Amino acid sequence: MTEAAPRTVHASAVKVGDLAVVIRGPSGSGKSRLAWALILAGRAGQIPRAELIGDDRVFMEPEQGQLTVRQVPELAGLIEIRGLGLRQTASVAAATVGLVVDLGAADASRMPETAALRTEIGGVQLPRVPVAAGYDPLPLVAAALTTTGMAEEEA
Repeated sequence: MTEAAPRTVHASAVKVGDLAVVIRGPSGSGKSRLAWALILAGRAGQIPRAELIGDDRVFMEPEQGQLTVRQVPELAGLIEIRGLGLRQTASVAAATVGLVVDLGAADASRMPETAALRTEIGGVQLPRVPVAAGYDPLPLVAAALTTTGMAEEEA
C-alpha cells in the first residue's frame, strides 16, 4: 500500500519523552508559546525531556499505522518567542505523534465527552486535548502527559 506524501501543516510540535505533541490552532492562539512552555517544563523536570520538532509549520505523514511529524528543514531549530522574535533552540528532526492539542477549540469543556478526547489524522486515531480560547493549556497538557483518566483505566 502506498502512503500519502507528507503534507505541510500549520502547527507546532514538541517531542516529549519518546512521542510528539502536535499543537494546532489559529494564528495567534499560542502554539509557539505552548511549545516553549513544554520545553521549559521538560527542563524543569515537570514532564519528560522536551525538544522542539518544529514551530509554525511541520510535515505530517502516516507511516505503518502511526503518524509521524517532521520538521521543515528551513525552520529547523527556530521558534518564535513573542517579544524576542525568532530564536534558535535545540531540536529533533522527527517523532511519532502521541498527543494532539487543539488551542481555541470550540468543543472544549470542563467534563468533555470521550469522543472529544480523540481525533483522527491521516487515518490514525490519536489522543486529543481540546483547550478553550483564553485558557492556559500547559496544566492540561502536562496532566494529559503524566496522568491517566478513569475512562482509560476502564478500557
